[in-house]
Amino acid sequence: MNSNRRVCLFTGAGGPLGEMFCRMFGAQYDIVAVFGRRVPQVVTQHQWWIDPLMPNAPLPENRSSVYAIQADLLDDADLRRVVEVTLARFERIDVLVNAAAAGFWAPMLDGGRLLESAQQQFETHVVLPLRLSSLIADCFWRDREAENRQYNRVIVNISSTAGIYIYPGYGQSIYSASKAALNYLSMHMGDEFHAIGVRVNALAPTSFPSLIPTETAAEGIRRLAESDANGRILILDVNGERWV
Repeated sequence: MNSNRRVCLFTGAGGPLGEMFCRMFGAQYDIVAVFGRRVPQVVTQHQWWIDPLMPNAPLPENRSSVYAIQADLLDDADLRRVVEVTLARFERIDVLVNAAAAGFWAPMLDGGRLLESAQQQFETHVVLPLRLSSLIADCFWRDREAENRQYNRVIVNISSTAGIYIYPGYGQSIYSASKAALNYLSMHMGDEFHAIGVRVNALAPTSFPSLIPTETAAEGIRRLAESDANGRILILDVNGERWV
């Protein structure tokens, strides 16, 4: 742990956005990368680069600071374990990025699997960010208002432009509804968590990398983490960026 770096707990780190954030900012933050099934392809405590010609030589690619944890975040015990391990190792959490996702798109009239996926999508996109944020508040943030403000502690919820706009023909009804709920949840969280000195914002990117570079979305997270915005939504799409 480097005491000069902020500690960032990033869920959904096995996805392209989490992986990109770790690659771009692993030297800037102490990142705890939480993943479910897919291991993030970045340097962690379990994997690193080796030069086959000089296996003991230090490599600049290994300078990033990523600590990986595999967990089922919908399991209460696993969720608490993630927070406890992070605090035991790094002694604090300065940035929480709620990026865990569960997307399933299908027409509503088809019913079936779309209806079956509805609960998981809302649990992952809405309930989980609230549960994890509240758990960290109970375990660490609640009685540290001045310290939270000093370290500019912040929650960044990863939403989507699909939670703001309707894209006909893509079968995004449940996904969009869950992201719209996350947008409003983020604004309410910004209002309530402000009382303990923690900011909350949402990032709503369009599809990446097809419409915007994944790097743009990762940089958006960093900007929200370092800014003083609270209770806002930053939209990133082909027309640039704008705030809600």
